[in-house]
Amino acid sequence: MNFSVGMISLGCPKNQVDGEIILSKMKSAGFRIVGSIEESDLMIINTCGFIESAKQEAIETILEVAEYKKAGLISAIVVTGCLAERYQDEILKEMPEVDAVVGIGANSDIVKICQKALIGLSTSQFPDKCYLPLSDERLLSTPSHLAYLKISDGCDNRCSYCAIPSIRGKFRSREIEDVVSEAKVLAERGVKELILIAQDTTKYGVDIYGEYKLDELLRELVKIDNIKWIRLYYCYPERITDSLIDVIASEEKICKYIDIPLQHADKNVLKNMNRAGDCESYMRLIEKMRAKIPDLALRTTFMVGFPGETDEQFETLCDFVNDAMFDKMGSFTFSPEEDTPAYDMDNQIDEDVKLRRQEVLMDAQYTITQRINESKLNRKYKVIIDDCDGESYIGRAYFDSPEIDSGIIITSDKPLNIGEFYEVIITDYDGYDLKGKCVN
Repeated sequence: MNFSVGMISLGCPKNQVDGEIILSKMKSAGFRIVGSIEESDLMIINTCGFIESAKQEAIETILEVAEYKKAGLISAIVVTGCLAERYQDEILKEMPEVDAVVGIGANSDIVKICQKALIGLSTSQFPDKCYLPLSDERLLSTPSHLAYLKISDGCDNRCSYCAIPSIRGKFRSREIEDVVSEAKVLAERGVKELILIAQDTTKYGVDIYGEYKLDELLRELVKIDNIKWIRLYYCYPERITDSLIDVIASEEKICKYIDIPLQHADKNVLKNMNRAGDCESYMRLIEKMRAKIPDLALRTTFMVGFPGETDEQFETLCDFVNDAMFDKMGSFTFSPEEDTPAYDMDNQIDEDVKLRRQEVLMDAQYTITQRINESKLNRKYKVIIDDCDGESYIGRAYFDSPEIDSGIIITSDKPLNIGEFYEVIITDYDGYDLKGKCVN
């Protein structure tokens, strides 16, 4: 029988790539890949378990899919990903509708696990995380013109609030040749924009080559003819080298866009987070990058409400945000995660204080965004078209990432093709969104 399988993949792009590898394995084994629960015989839920809100989303998704199984609309449920790796047999114990819970190291065995689930055999499998395949054939779940490219997995940074090292295991890079080979395959399939991802992209290569190699990897990737844009996520500030800045500045294909997860700006808060830096060192880095890379777009993320964060330390963060004027910024409240040092720290912050600080920080960023959007009026940008929305199109310039950033709402006197580049003049803005008109 030709069983059908659907997937709900939650969380970050790194988890999404794992899901794409799983789907490719299922398709190669003869399963029919479908896009909805109603069409599925079996549902795979690829979970996130990073912070409390992600855990809640994963649990709610499992319970929602379980209702379909109770109603007899699907036959089996398999849970994998970070929540499965982190809580293991607790999921089977608490959710008996689930047929299999498997850790990330079991992804290579996913076909056998699903076959067992379909005949009613329960599976609980948690091999070493090092068995997670860093690369393999993928069934892309992104629009055909863009793809995430995982260059490493795992993390050794041991930030005091973060459970990722215990969930994903130690830091492991792929060899340059392996990454480039996959990028060439993606280019042959029509991908024009590559987004490089890892827990820490700037640490790439140090475990294999004994030194940072992101700059060298980029120099190889830009040689691939059909790749037009290369975008960088998750660059730790202390590992942004002069050589990396130079290659970003000099290579046209590399988007002048860097995602730097700074987390805070106060030195003592960062120290308690087990992170390096302070607002002065961060500002020096930002000024250096902006001096060498004209029109650089910087994205960052900050955490508010870390244990012991005082009003004065929060003010330091707010002042830094106003001074740095990030093009894109997100914030989230501290989530106490089991088995992390910050979970048991003194002076935990009340939830209402966390939420109020988050609101203040995002209000400050909104004001900055309006000023930045104003500066873009009447300027022309190269834009890739992601979607069509009735009479208008949705596109992105180099300063917008898919899904996490706002885009450009575009009007055109002629039809535009999804996945193609056009010249667009910015004519207006509405909140975070820019508006523009195609001129070619």
